[in-house]
Amino acid sequence: MAKVRLADIAAQIGVSTVTVHNALTGQKGVSNELRARIQKVAGEMGYRPVSAARRQERSRMLKSIGVLIHEKYLAEYTTFYWKMYQELALVATDKNCMAVVEILKHDMEDHLLLPRMVEENQVEGLIVMGEISKDYIHFMKEQTKLPIIFLDFYDKELSEDSVIADNFYGMYLLTEYLFERGYQKLAYVGSIHRTSSIMDRYCGFYKALLEHGEELPAEWLIEDRDRTGNVEFSVPEKLPEAFVCNCDLTAGILMMKLEEMGYKIPGDVAVIGFDNFLYPGFPDKKITTYEVNTRAMVKIALEKVMKRLKNPSSGRGLNVVSGQIIEKESVGNLSHGNK
Repeated sequence: MAKVRLADIAAQIGVSTVTVHNALTGQKGVSNELRARIQKVAGEMGYRPVSAARRQERSRMLKSIGVLIHEKYLAEYTTFYWKMYQELALVATDKNCMAVVEILKHDMEDHLLLPRMVEENQVEGLIVMGEISKDYIHFMKEQTKLPIIFLDFYDKELSEDSVIADNFYGMYLLTEYLFERGYQKLAYVGSIHRTSSIMDRYCGFYKALLEHGEELPAEWLIEDRDRTGNVEFSVPEKLPEAFVCNCDLTAGILMMKLEEMGYKIPGDVAVIGFDNFLYPGFPDKKITTYEVNTRAMVKIALEKVMKRLKNPSSGRGLNVVSGQIIEKESVGNLSHGNK
């Protein structure tokens, strides 16, 4: 016989799961009449409540994992890292974990102030999403013995416990995709010294350029962001045949700039991105891109934390997670005369 869930009782009566929970656990906010009805239906359906002792046991078993995201990655729109955190929170429930998020402010990083959740011993492990300064990583490792996993960021000196997307070969494959379709004169849009991900994607792009004997003019290596993460750049006077962008946000902004200037995409110029993620509210520009497997990345990061909690010497090393090219509408085919 299948176990009766709160959701089953709620569906039978036509109320929310929260209302059923409150009625069966003696919480406020439920009328006596409705409480009695819910208790009667629950009994008829064979519902067996979890004892207080069992709930306490579950609470003790639940691992609290901190998630630290730098404020520079939180822009006007819901960001890629916020999406990744939501993925992590979902996976955490399957692993008997609770994900607690905190934002790392610029002044906390500059003045070496520990996250509150670490300082107050609220978490048993920590996952850092996105790149932060080496000084701050040194500081955290000196100040706490918590296992720290770096998600979507690595550094050969400090971040031996890292999970990253395959930025290098992902962008290499995307650039090869352009060459296969006749595009040869390519520009790269991304601040390569801002994060290791942008640098790795540039290196994959440049590997393809070298293999095809193509050069990259200085004006076609385009910075796209400042220290705070604000994305802003200008379109070069002489256009390449295609723009290779370090992320879909940059690609989307570039496409809007080009369209405002009267150019058609991909009729006049092609554009590719990376991540396969545009923020809710941002126009869907149908960008050909490389999809990052965020679900696999957060799952591996959580597994590494749990291994470290059981055995501090386990779970170490760099994990690289592959994605896939997603073909949309921002690339044509020059070899067939359809530029």
